[in-house]
Amino acid sequence: MTSQHTRPAIVITGIRGRLARLVATRLMALGERVIGIDSRPFGTPPEGIEVHTLDVRRRQAEDIFRRNEISAVVHMGIVHSRRNTATVGHHFNVVGTQTLLDYCHRRNVPKVVVLSSANIYGPRPGNAQYLDEDTPLLAGETFHDMRDLIAVDMHAQSYFWKHPEIETVVLRPVHIVGRVQNAPSNYLSMSTVPTLMGFDPMIQIIHEDDVVTGIVRALKPGIRGVFNLVGPGAVPLSAMIDAIGGRRLPVPGLAFRLGTALLYRLRLTEFPSPELDHIRYVCMVDGTRSRKVLDFAPEHGIRETLTHLKTMRAER
Repeated sequence: MTSQHTRPAIVITGIRGRLARLVATRLMALGERVIGIDSRPFGTPPEGIEVHTLDVRRRQAEDIFRRNEISAVVHMGIVHSRRNTATVGHHFNVVGTQTLLDYCHRRNVPKVVVLSSANIYGPRPGNAQYLDEDTPLLAGETFHDMRDLIAVDMHAQSYFWKHPEIETVVLRPVHIVGRVQNAPSNYLSMSTVPTLMGFDPMIQIIHEDDVVTGIVRALKPGIRGVFNLVGPGAVPLSAMIDAIGGRRLPVPGLAFRLGTALLYRLRLTEFPSPELDHIRYVCMVDGTRSRKVLDFAPEHGIRETLTHLKTMRAER
């Protein structure tokens, strides 16, 4: 069975997510045809996007590749919920990624972009000031929930070497801020923002629109490899909280960790205690490779990015 469409399409997984929809909207504005896949019900999709509500591990997903000419896949369908069991998370994220990449190989998809995260390097007291793309991925040593994301990233890297005929790109953005639902945005949206007493690490943030730009740049022919996506700079955590109108509450480390663990077990917070290392230790990355190869530079400055974060915080 063949598609009625003659134009090739770009497939975006996780299309229900805010960032994926921004990518889809940008691509359609550039004249691209977009097919979205997500296991979550979408509601009313943006006009012009062909949306399929299904699990990428199911046979129906491969049918999409069989019926259409696919020019690229942007894989953003990674579940970050801390409430999933290890087995569920592993099968959806890791096995789902493997299955999707198998489709791409069998159907001769020429370009694959996988959205990872700079968090997989891991915040550690011994980190260099800036980490490049060859730095070991150590976040899983202290934060087990990061192991699936590391596995997805490493599987994409393995795919890069096994299938050199396919242009595979892995993007590792720093903390994304905006209307996206992620740990940094949830943490900074608190009316009173707890901090670890005695620690004030430098934090890198990037505007959600700049991440979209990085993804679109990665789709250009000839681009392949692993790239950190870095925003306009870094600011101390305390200055960031002050800039967005938050009220800081320094808490002793042991009390913070024990309290967070208890609240997490009671389902009164979405922050597992190992994530506190992100507001304790530094984890800043180098964006030289993306500047040189992707010609990527953030369009939004640090003040504009913080203002955007402040606006989003006020809306919550």
